[in-house]
Amino acid sequence: MRIEDLLEIRHLHLFRDMAQANFEVLMISSYAQAFPQGLELIRQGDPADFLHIVLEGSVELFAQWSGRECTMAVVRPVSTFILAANIRDAPYLMSARTLERTRIVLVPASDLRAMFRRDTEFAVAVINELASSYRSVVRNAKSLKLRNSRERIASYLLRQSQLAGGVASYVLPVEKRLLASYLGMTAENLSRTLRTLEADGVKIDGARVIITHRARLVALAKPDRLIDGPDAVAEQNGSGLPVARG
Repeated sequence: MRIEDLLEIRHLHLFRDMAQANFEVLMISSYAQAFPQGLELIRQGDPADFLHIVLEGSVELFAQWSGRECTMAVVRPVSTFILAANIRDAPYLMSARTLERTRIVLVPASDLRAMFRRDTEFAVAVINELASSYRSVVRNAKSLKLRNSRERIASYLLRQSQLAGGVASYVLPVEKRLLASYLGMTAENLSRTLRTLEADGVKIDGARVIITHRARLVALAKPDRLIDGPDAVAEQNGSGLPVARG
């Protein structure tokens, strides 16, 4: 593994406070590997063998049931997935596939659990990250259950603008089909709804979002910190979508 990879991993919330000697022990048993686009990395129901750390590229976490499929999250560098199954020694609840050529560090789950018992600061970081992931899932569930499709889309578009520094224009960080699935709707419904939002202060030009009247968009979205966050730790643990850039 490259030195720069180790430095980036060390800066993650999950690893930054653990003892250096313990971090080195954990990394000795870990290894980096490159995967092509469209490769299924893990399958729901399989045993959790590795914690995955995305260094380059992007990974879609998705779930399937009765012939249906939905996007649960999209993970970009540098971030981890799926911690809970590794700590619990339980089957994966989600599958994962690469959206492009991707480099990933694989940390053996058995070593991760052993380090959880050995290093107090690492254990605290694990608990904090799992708590953050849980709260992100609750927030997402509240948005899906309490908001209609127009409100969900408006909330997402407004939140992305805020995360990008309050910009008036930015490029969507994921494809529209993934965004639609994450927001609990079909791609066709997303496209139709986006067209109706021009009167509410937002215009879509391909993948670019242009906020033309922020006050109207805010009035529709009705942002709520108990649903929309913020939660900085959640951005590194594969529990949502990537942050847009202006």
